[in-house]
Amino acid sequence: MKYAILIGDGMADYPIEKLGNRTILQAARTPVMDSIAARGRAGLAKTVPDSFPPGSDVANMSILGYDPATYYSGRAPLEAASMGVALAADDVAFRCNLITTEHGMIKDYSAGHISSDEAEILIDTLDYELSTENIRFYPGISYRHLIVAGNNLGAETECTPPHDITGEKIDKYLPRGKDGEFFSELIEASKVVLELHPVNLKRVEEGKNPANSIWVWGQGYAPKFTAFMKLYGKKGAVISAVDLLKGIGIYAGLDVIEVHGATGYLDTNYEGKVRAAIEALKTRDLVFVHVEAPDEAGHEGSIEKKLKAVEDFDSRIVAPILEYAENSDEPFTILVLPDHPTPISVKTHTRDPIPFAIYRTDKPETDNVEAFDEESVKNGSMGLVKASDLIGILIKS
Repeated sequence: MKYAILIGDGMADYPIEKLGNRTILQAARTPVMDSIAARGRAGLAKTVPDSFPPGSDVANMSILGYDPATYYSGRAPLEAASMGVALAADDVAFRCNLITTEHGMIKDYSAGHISSDEAEILIDTLDYELSTENIRFYPGISYRHLIVAGNNLGAETECTPPHDITGEKIDKYLPRGKDGEFFSELIEASKVVLELHPVNLKRVEEGKNPANSIWVWGQGYAPKFTAFMKLYGKKGAVISAVDLLKGIGIYAGLDVIEVHGATGYLDTNYEGKVRAAIEALKTRDLVFVHVEAPDEAGHEGSIEKKLKAVEDFDSRIVAPILEYAENSDEPFTILVLPDHPTPISVKTHTRDPIPFAIYRTDKPETDNVEAFDEESVKNGSMGLVKASDLIGILIKS
């Protein structure tokens, strides 16, 4: 049996008045996911335990078969693993966003989805100007970067994700608690370095949002994972544009496959991800394919972009992988799902259970579900499940 787990980050949503009180999944053209739901088993999965924040880190850790209650230590250390940044026992890794501020508010949590080339120049400059024995900056992809603090600095600091507070006054959400003043001052110092940087001056000339500040959040120590092979007896791979998913894969002992042109946005290389997934499945039992674009559109509050992202996921990821599976000599199990909702109305993650559907090419089943969306799957035979149990359910069945 081969397994393809296809994750459309943030696809789930709430009913939207402009769409006739339908959700994005209900309004989008998704014939392939609808077919999987109609010919398979469906249900709802709880990806975020009640005691955890509804982040992509917790949700995707659950989908990959790791209970956050056992394995979670923070988002940034997972990204550090993907970036090849080794953490000492007393190192605290922070996510460092490049953001746009205006009139004392967070205008844009992604600085206009700044390019990785521009961002690397800015992060290198910050590292040169602001690094110390205890603080180092590491460039990542687009607006997503890393700070590593030594000597347990910031481990207990209270931080807020910037995508949760777009349009809010910065002063209300600066880091607080132990070491909060240090990191608040670091944010202020970054503004001095970035405001008149040539990269930002050029972006302003071009009508783009400048990356005129950093924002720190998602910190933690390096986690300890049990290998995926030891837990589930399967060899697998992860395909994603974002360091978070790659980092979970690395800690799980899964192969992380890089795809040129994978951006984490609407312009990502969908076809390259499909080719990489099919190639991976020739020598592995299982592949996770993650697409970030629906989540980004949700954070932007764009109905049009989110509809496009979901429809692209259906037609350019799910469709070709399903076609490959159905023409394969080997039996396939396909699981399709989001990791969490990113509703247009709130522009951030929520902890609501997400829809999922499972289809086996060698054993089609039906359970009175005709479409893949938040309401339809409530009629599914799987009911409500704990997301970290899903991989075990797939393999045991």
